[in-house]
Amino acid sequence: MNTVSKRIAGVAVCLGLYAGIGAAAERVRMVNEGGIRDQWTLADGVKLAAPGYPATFAERGDNVCVAMGYAIKPDGSTADFVLLKAWASSTEDKEPVEGFWEGFSQASAGALSQWKFKPRPEIGEPQPTFTVATFHFIGKEATDAAGLRSHCAISDLASYVQKNKWDAYQRGTPERKEMERLQRWQQSQNAASYEGRR
Repeated sequence: MNTVSKRIAGVAVCLGLYAGIGAAAERVRMVNEGGIRDQWTLADGVKLAAPGYPATFAERGDNVCVAMGYAIKPDGSTADFVLLKAWASSTEDKEPVEGFWEGFSQASAGALSQWKFKPRPEIGEPQPTFTVATFHFIGKEATDAAGLRSHCAISDLASYVQKNKWDAYQRGTPERKEMERLQRWQQSQNAASYEGRR
């Protein structure tokens, strides 16, 4: 299993655990890029930080894009950063050298960690949210930023995560047992919540 698939399987487990927190075991809302506007807005004085090109790989000079999944916590801060998709001009979706995707995902997570949101005024308590941000890194060759970003764009985040979670499950990854345990726990929590409301 490649690095990106391992991380997606891990985020699926993380989302399940996050969704299970709280008395009502509410579901985490999965929203496509740019779709958080219905419940969230940028916190006062916050600008969306952008990552810099990792110095370790500057000599290679690849044009790179990454799609980073992240959660918006109830206080508006960001967490649970995960690389969902990556592309490099020299190798496309294959990692050019060991640690390459990690370098770009760390740079992106560093930028994302500076992002802060607040609920829209008309929203009392926004739902726990997981979404994606696509970043691009222009190397030595000039390129169209929008074209570069398109290699990593995820048009349907929920389907993308579900497909990768299922693929990982089918391969019998270590996350499989955790996902099965989580599913049983969530079912018991939902049943208990339903009984409590009767």
